[in-house]
Amino acid sequence: MESKITYFETAGKNNTDEVMAIAKARAKELNIKSAVVASYRGYTAEKAVRALDGLNIVIVGGFSHPTMVNLQESFDEGDESLVRSKASVLIATHLFSGMSRALRKKYSSSSPEEIVAQALRMIGVGVKVAIESVIMAADAGLVRTDEDVLALGGTRKGADAAIVVRPVNSQDLFDLKVKEILCKPSNW
Repeated sequence: MESKITYFETAGKNNTDEVMAIAKARAKELNIKSAVVASYRGYTAEKAVRALDGLNIVIVGGFSHPTMVNLQESFDEGDESLVRSKASVLIATHLFSGMSRALRKKYSSSSPEEIVAQALRMIGVGVKVAIESVIMAADAGLVRTDEDVLALGGTRKGADAAIVVRPVNSQDLFDLKVKEILCKPSNW
């Protein structure tokens, strides 16, 4: 099998429209039914519901420590009513953060979650975010673990990475399969 990977020269928001186009085309080719999209302020969420129409879209926004301010900011850059009408929305603590940050803050030590997150960042921040988001969506029961899905993530704002992945629940992290990297930045 031969497949194409698009590498962006830079990371960030400026790649969002191209990521959406690449993801939509590959979803059609592979008959993928669901897409998990990381979006913390709503910009990427709105882009996704417009570009990936026809897919089951799950928007994942996460925080290291949820506060009322964080939750209110979840859609300060996107049309919240449009997104909620076309997608499932999950706002939760980051998979690789919650307890691990508590350990680091209290005992000045790293945790297995932080080591995994740092290892995934070597591939790219957007890829790490996509993997984290798809596991969070699986844990919430918003995507199936027996079929491939698209997962989109980004570096800071917007989307700059898309992968085809077979989701798992968090307790099965090391069984997760990244089937294809569709696009990612070469510099981040």
